Amino acid sequence: MAANAAGTFVVIALIAVVNYDIVARGLFNKPFLGAVEVVQFSMVLIVFLQLPDVIRVGRLTRSDGFLSLVSAKAPPTGRFLRRVIDLISAGFMVLVAVAIWPEFVEMWETNDFFGVPGVFTAPWWPVKLVIFLSACLCTIHFLLHILTAPLDDAAPLESGS
Repeated sequence: MAANAAGTFVVIALIAVVNYDIVARGLFNKPFLGAVEVVQFSMVLIVFLQLPDVIRVGRLTRSDGFLSLVSAKAPPTGRFLRRVIDLISAGFMVLVAVAIWPEFVEMWETNDFFGVPGVFTAPWWPVKLVIFLSACLCTIHFLLHILTAPLDDAAPLESGS
């Protein structure tokens, strides 16, 4: 939930930057020179800061049509398929974390920047770190969904994960 709150603050900061750019451009003909870079940086932060909480509360966008049909006709099979999907999702998030970690380390050590030198630059490593931590949190949430899912037919079906 803390990451989600941080993502919300990034959204608020992004709104402030865009509004500042609009006013500065329109009234003073002096646009914020790093607006495009800040928007690019912020979009990645927003998505990856809010993703773990979206998974936690079961609001991840996906098509559940087939899964709903199977769950209605054969609840044990539906629960099994939900666990398989969560396991595959956890595996994917592990792959994301494993893939992004060397990039984070490289950006941390080289202090690599993005943007236009002399106009606006920012370090890459915070974005890479947020992606890594988000993937780790998502993995934990998917595994918790698997471990805490009901096992018997009398238990209600969990809402999408």
